[in-house]
Amino acid sequence: MAEISQGEEVPPNMTLYINNLNEKIKIDQLKKSLHAVFSQFGKILDVLAFKTLKHKGQAWVIFEGVNSATNALRRMQGFPFYDKEMRIQYAKTKSDIIAKADGTFVPREKRKRHEDKGGKKRKEQLDPNQAAAGLNPAYPGAYGATPPLSQIPYLGARPIVPEAPAPPNNILFVQNLPHDTTTMMLQMLFNQYPGLKDVRMVETKPGIAFVEYENEMQSTVAMQALQGFKIQQNQMLITYAKK
Repeated sequence: MAEISQGEEVPPNMTLYINNLNEKIKIDQLKKSLHAVFSQFGKILDVLAFKTLKHKGQAWVIFEGVNSATNALRRMQGFPFYDKEMRIQYAKTKSDIIAKADGTFVPREKRKRHEDKGGKKRKEQLDPNQAAAGLNPAYPGAYGATPPLSQIPYLGARPIVPEAPAPPNNILFVQNLPHDTTTMMLQMLFNQYPGLKDVRMVETKPGIAFVEYENEMQSTVAMQALQGFKIQQNQMLITYAKK
């Protein structure tokens, strides 16, 4: 996949190209954080980011639907992500995962050869029934195949049910987080709502966090907006914290 040239018209599609990302963030952490922030807009098929110098500060987020990608582009354009504002565009080239799903995938080393021959060889190699169904036999996400590990639900920590609900206040108690959730990921999620003061995670108790706002009204807005938000298939459970 290549970045988009400025001024070039690219039709809306399921893959977003993101640049101006903080190059100091490790690739694994970057991908998890992008997934956490963008999953509110719809199902994500994959997040791509690479260590190579050519691709530093860039990533691709692949949604299952065009509407999800379009909504994410509009809502997240300029969003402060690890202290840098994201620049988002539709990807110029079709993601491999999408090409594999719709039967148009050609291995990169063979693309030029296939283009020269008008794509005739690729069509001959595809089983007619699979091509009609929009499936490629090499695609691991085809129906009936074992899903990749990234799509298997992560159980995480079980929700801790409070003995009695706490009265509304400015601190939120967040449960059922995946164990690899970071403070920075939560800060980016909750910072979408005004008044965020602090995010505290409990090292001895993975899966929970405390999020503090300036006042009760602001914490209530954030709780209502993010209640049930999924991080790696885990639905966040948010209540007011006991003081």
